[in-house]
Amino acid sequence: MSLQTHLVELERKHRQLEEAIAQAVSSPSSDDLSVVELKRKKLMLKEEIERVRQTMPDRTLH
Repeated sequence: MSLQTHLVELERKHRQLEEAIAQAVSSPSSDDLSVVELKRKKLMLKEEIERVRQTMPDRTLH
């Protein structure tokens, strides 16, 4: 898997976690512990995304 493909997949998972967190927060039946766990996973993904971006060759931003 190329770094670009890996990055796209990590970003997709990050967006899915954002949606899951939003749903959990808006649901009266969700518990705080599950929301905290989702946020922890999201943060770990964000850190992984940053690590992958740092290993990628420099790109010109448009």
